[in-house]
Amino acid sequence: MKIYFRLLSFAKPIEKFAIPYILCALLSVLFGTFNLVLVGPLLNTLFSANEEMEVLTRPEGWNAIDWFNYYAQQMSINFGPYEALKIVCIVIVVSVLLSNIFRYLSQRIMENLRIHTLLNLRKTVFDNVMNMHVGFFNNQRKGDIISKISSDVQVVQFSVTGTLQVVFKEPLQLIFYIVCLLMMSLELTLFALLIIPVSGFFISLIVKRLKEQATEAQTVYGRMISYLDEALSGVKIIKAFNATNFVKKRFDDENVYYSKIGRRMVRRQQLASPVSEFLGVLMVAIIMLYGGNLVINKDPSFTAGTFIAYIALFSQVMRPAKALTGAFSNIHSGIAAGERVLDLIDEKPEVVDSENAVAVEDFRSELRIDDVSFNYGDRVILSDVDLVLPKGETIALVGPSGGGKSTLMDLIPRFMDPLKGRILLDGHDIKDVQVDSLRQLMGIVNQDLVLFNDTIANNIAFGLENVSEERIIEAAKIANAHGFILDTENGYQTTIGDRGVKLSGGQKQRLCIARAVLKNPPILLLDEATSALDTESEQLVQEALNKLMKNRTSLVIAHRLSTIQQADRIFVLDGGRIVEQGTHSQLLEKKGLYYRLIEMQQFYS
Repeated sequence: MKIYFRLLSFAKPIEKFAIPYILCALLSVLFGTFNLVLVGPLLNTLFSANEEMEVLTRPEGWNAIDWFNYYAQQMSINFGPYEALKIVCIVIVVSVLLSNIFRYLSQRIMENLRIHTLLNLRKTVFDNVMNMHVGFFNNQRKGDIISKISSDVQVVQFSVTGTLQVVFKEPLQLIFYIVCLLMMSLELTLFALLIIPVSGFFISLIVKRLKEQATEAQTVYGRMISYLDEALSGVKIIKAFNATNFVKKRFDDENVYYSKIGRRMVRRQQLASPVSEFLGVLMVAIIMLYGGNLVINKDPSFTAGTFIAYIALFSQVMRPAKALTGAFSNIHSGIAAGERVLDLIDEKPEVVDSENAVAVEDFRSELRIDDVSFNYGDRVILSDVDLVLPKGETIALVGPSGGGKSTLMDLIPRFMDPLKGRILLDGHDIKDVQVDSLRQLMGIVNQDLVLFNDTIANNIAFGLENVSEERIIEAAKIANAHGFILDTENGYQTTIGDRGVKLSGGQKQRLCIARAVLKNPPILLLDEATSALDTESEQLVQEALNKLMKNRTSLVIAHRLSTIQQADRIFVLDGGRIVEQGTHSQLLEKKGLYYRLIEMQQFYS
């Protein structure tokens, strides 16, 4: 129940919905029960037309059934049976109308609560995911995260808020029915109520394993979404390696398993209703025998009309009882999905602003990496790295793959925090600087191009508001992108497709550079920005990068060493350590690792 109430906390302010809902539900139940109670007086009025019945005395107590019967008989005596019948029918019609009006209003209020809860829950989950540090996503399946934000939240929405509706209304309805039944016959009602705990016991046995199955189903569904995402993202590679059948089988196996779990859950859920219905009918049959005996023996307090009304009313008792047992079985799915969603909400980002974090507005002197080390689990990525990036200079990082270059660059904008050591910006430890203000000083262009299924203009201006078209065009010209943009179908308003699929590699790279140009940051982080391009595209992109780096502080990672020969200082990383540093000519004279890398590139070029 702790999880259930925590999920309900996303409905706040719940009193805005709960108070009007309870009021409307109460009136709906009151008038709905009133309809059935009037069946007794209606039938007694009909029966009294054809036979002599004992004249009822004015009731002394609070029993509403006795009062209804008394006034129905008085109307029959004073106005005639047919006129009394018309009045009772009019009262029933008005009661039904009012009951349905208030039922409609209560359903509208509950629907607003459901949507409000979904909005808050989905917003909280997505906001928390976007606040997570970059390292978090390295250990998560993207499809599983998508599943939690979409499918799991949807399950919570319908099962938890649906249960809330049942918990508010059905017990109220059940109480009204039982009170009316007690007023009709105390002895018969106490005997009849034995069915409810018996039914509840059998239903609890049926739904016992539902939560465990629901948890497994949500996990399997998350894997399915992951396989789907991987298949759509890597469709070219899948077809190139003739792996279509392998991917189909992997998805189909998971789909079949998910279906099996679903069938098991549905079997248990659907078994609850027939069992409770059978028990209900069994009890009605027993009541008919007992109550029929009272009528046959002419019990004055239990007439034929009252008996028929009693049976009609008792048959309705099973509806809220069945709704409650059904909700009890459905809530397991919501709790299982809710646990997965709350796990994601409870995940804490490792990179957060400190309590006394300060905002920085500009870059004045230097960025210093001081004795920094970093591990992925037990694997050492960086070890005791020292590096200074003075303002206005271009520093290059080179070395074999896996040497720690990209990791070192990711530490600077605080995508992750170092295990040991400090990174200082103008003497401030970046852990004491507000993350947003730190990243505002930096522009990042890397090999892993990130573009969105939007227009070219919106991709260039991504993250910025109220940017004029003139500034976007100017940034595109600096990035050598203006020419090819004008050749597209709608120019700057051309939609480039998912991840920029309609553009070539060089065009995508130049759009990313234009985005960095428009941001106009004092510090540039360039991670292998030209390594995946052909010679012509590389030349265009390199020209754009040279324009971008002009009068800026730049940290560059490059595998093509010809692109960083003009750097003010080059650092060579190998095995997570800086093994050499100097200018291009100085490193060539040392004939160390840098020299060997240059020789190998010239040999293979």
